[in-house]
Amino acid sequence: MGILNVTPDSFSDGGAYRSVEEAVARGLQMAAEGAWILDVGGESTRPGSMPVPADEEMRRVIPVIRGLAAKTKAVVSVDTTKAAVANAAVAAGAGIVNDTSALADDPEMAAAVRASGAAVVLMHRRGAPATMQAAPHYDAVIDEVLADLTGRIEAAESAGIEPERILVDPGIGFGKRLCDNLALHRHLGRLRILGRPIVFGPSRKSFIGTLTGAPAAERAFGTAAAVTAAVLRGAHVVRVHDVKEMREVVEVAYAIRGEEAW
Repeated sequence: MGILNVTPDSFSDGGAYRSVEEAVARGLQMAAEGAWILDVGGESTRPGSMPVPADEEMRRVIPVIRGLAAKTKAVVSVDTTKAAVANAAVAAGAGIVNDTSALADDPEMAAAVRASGAAVVLMHRRGAPATMQAAPHYDAVIDEVLADLTGRIEAAESAGIEPERILVDPGIGFGKRLCDNLALHRHLGRLRILGRPIVFGPSRKSFIGTLTGAPAAERAFGTAAAVTAAVLRGAHVVRVHDVKEMREVVEVAYAIRGEEAW
């Protein structure tokens, strides 16, 4: 899953694409480099970020989604917590709704996903982006993440979303301490008990900077280590900025795991 943020303030690539054409070109480049999914986001969810209105989020993402859907066979995903944005994105060609709140922020989101026919990524997040890193705490992070995701899967299915449309994401960096992020890497395989594909997004995250001292744009090697660990422990989708490099990482990790990558 290639990350395509069309925001002015995302932690790593905010403001990188000054026009729809530049954003679409980057998405097509990622598809050519091996991305099967292109995840388009119009609202930063970095720690400390504030929400933007739905109409502004749509202004940012819908032309890009429409352009990508017309020009690539890669699946287009919309990274949003708002039902209105999800509806518009699916109408423009998106096939996945990637919701960092796991359908919890917007009471209309579950119904929107159900009606759309799109797949949905339910991500674990403790707290809102503006405050989630203020003082996160877990007694047993993997057990708590498993319990929370189980509840969100049940909520999605109760809303009429078929199980085969649901993916899960443990939410690296979303209301997590360094020790929690590392524990989720170590015990990622336990999420397979949920019976849903696992999405994992460590790319350029702050925990890598804490460990290595590297700024966000220079965390490709740290990301490669995290992606390798995730693949070896059973991740099905890795969400990354550096598609070309991480595609090679995934191919080697799959070979070590004893499976063919593609």
